Amino acid sequence: MTTIEAPAGRRCHHAVNPLHTAGYFAPEPQDEYAALGLEPGAVSYLAGRAAPLGAVGPGTVTAAFYNFDHEHVRRHLPAAWAVTTPEAVLAARLRGADRTLRRLLGPEAIASARMAEAAGLALRAAEAGHREGRPLYAANADLPVPEEPHLALWHAATLLREHRGDGHLVALAVAELSGLEALVLHNATGTGPTSALLKRTRGWSAQQWDAARDRLRARGLLDGAGELTPAGAALRDEAEALTDRLDAAPYAHLGPTATDRLTELAGEFSRTLRAAGAFPAGSFGRG
Repeated sequence: MTTIEAPAGRRCHHAVNPLHTAGYFAPEPQDEYAALGLEPGAVSYLAGRAAPLGAVGPGTVTAAFYNFDHEHVRRHLPAAWAVTTPEAVLAARLRGADRTLRRLLGPEAIASARMAEAAGLALRAAEAGHREGRPLYAANADLPVPEEPHLALWHAATLLREHRGDGHLVALAVAELSGLEALVLHNATGTGPTSALLKRTRGWSAQQWDAARDRLRARGLLDGAGELTPAGAALRDEAEALTDRLDAAPYAHLGPTATDRLTELAGEFSRTLRAAGAFPAGSFGRG
């Protein structure tokens, strides 16, 4: 296996990841879930992301997702599985991804040789992920690879996202950060979703958020204004470095040249997604 510099793997992740995350903001997957009887919003998200795990209950999902309030999860699961099945949700998820990417990328990109090349590279990277200790990656890795290149790329993007995410949870645990504390600390950087969006989608109350902020202040990770301290920034850097190490296998397997090529191709598609309005206002930036 080839070694690869951690920043190269992280850059590739950031280029590929929007191809997966665009579906969380698009109407097409919500429409597909609604046709199964699932309401838009929290239950659709939870069921859609957890479906590869099977008809699991809230404890498993809270553990695997890490930064969601358990009571929030428990309000929606396993109740969703009385309405539909994980198999039906998986089929709806794929249809939603198909419709989303076709609308946002357009027919020329969908049918392009660059799409097929990107799909092949991403699948080659994803096949080298480690299943041990990575429940969401492992569950998605058991699913069949779609035949159409744009869906194969979406599938690979999902695998790569969950592989890095599963490893990141290990890094957060090593840093002794709860799921909510990790959200608050990340929000203090001014990047990523706003605090309002995080609280709404993860089920945290303003009181819980403020209490977590107080705990981080007590550890010296945030200052009185809620800004990152040098210690907080250092802890985040350590967690990201560990995440890079735990996520190195796919990109080492792909090799430096192919990793750079996947970054280039996926980056082009991701920029198209952003230009097409895939990510609404409030999805990123402090708030």
